[in-house]
Amino acid sequence: MSDTAPDIKDVSELKFDKNGLIPAIVQDFETNEVLMLAYMNYESVQRTIETGRTWFYSRSRQELWPKGETSGHVQKVKEIKYDCDADALLIIAEQVGAACHTGAFTCFYRELKI
Repeated sequence: MSDTAPDIKDVSELKFDKNGLIPAIVQDFETNEVLMLAYMNYESVQRTIETGRTWFYSRSRQELWPKGETSGHVQKVKEIKYDCDADALLIIAEQVGAACHTGAFTCFYRELKI
């Protein structure tokens, strides 16, 4: 299998699941630390591209939401990548403030003991 597949030219070429969603991992552009995982639909991907800030789709509220809408803790998008199957996104961003609703810089601050 070749790793030279052509780049996607349009958001519609991404593979959204049966609910019209695609998982999006957000990573800090300076530290490479994983900040959060959220879901996006076609419209939130488009708004993210248009505004340069992350927009997500809330599965519980069934609505779009811009990251930092109430907290001011926005994510300034530096780059958007997609995986080999085009069914997951990696958003490289500058995190302003905390990424997690708990106030932690990253949502991944707890450890499962093994």
